[in-house]
Amino acid sequence: MKKTVVLVVLFVLPLVVYMFFASGVTNFGRLPVLTEQVSELDAFRGDARLEGKITILGFPGRDNPSGKSNAFNLNQKIYKPFYEFTDFQVVMVLPEGQEEFVADLKKELGTLVDIGQWEFVYGTPEDIEKFFQSLQTDLQLDASGGSSYVFIVDKERKLRGRKTDDDVGTKYGFNTSSVADLNNKMKDDVKIILAEYRLALKKNQAGRK
Repeated sequence: MKKTVVLVVLFVLPLVVYMFFASGVTNFGRLPVLTEQVSELDAFRGDARLEGKITILGFPGRDNPSGKSNAFNLNQKIYKPFYEFTDFQVVMVLPEGQEEFVADLKKELGTLVDIGQWEFVYGTPEDIEKFFQSLQTDLQLDASGGSSYVFIVDKERKLRGRKTDDDVGTKYGFNTSSVADLNNKMKDDVKIILAEYRLALKKNQAGRK
């Protein structure tokens, strides 16, 4: 009987503990998929594409007075800590005619950090609305064709977010007008999705070896 107990303690128990923690890491390390297929940016003028990139997707709108301040919040709290990661980008979808606004914004943001991973694309209000609907969220664009919310889209063009957020239940996007939302929630979720892809890359490299 004593030998059996010793064998369990030495061999079986460590295996059970390992499996428990391995399962916990796997579950923690994945950000839930909320929408299976977000449209590609084919309808828009610009070089950005969603496929193959981890994207922070935003809709500044036309002549939106809060557009710059929201972009600054996003730049400081989300873009700046993560822009050096491979395949990470911020994409802003705007109505045609907002090129001057973008030029001013890029100039101001560029004084704070390298903005090489900021991308801007332009389209008609109809194309923007259609593209926004492909996210399949519970949010709407405002009268300017914009939103203060930004979204996390993975390399397979899947919308990621939270299914059980304490405040809103299903959390599709993050409010750039709220520093707390960006700092306390979005930053954590971006860390998770970046770690998820790093882990997958390590596994692939180990498999090839």
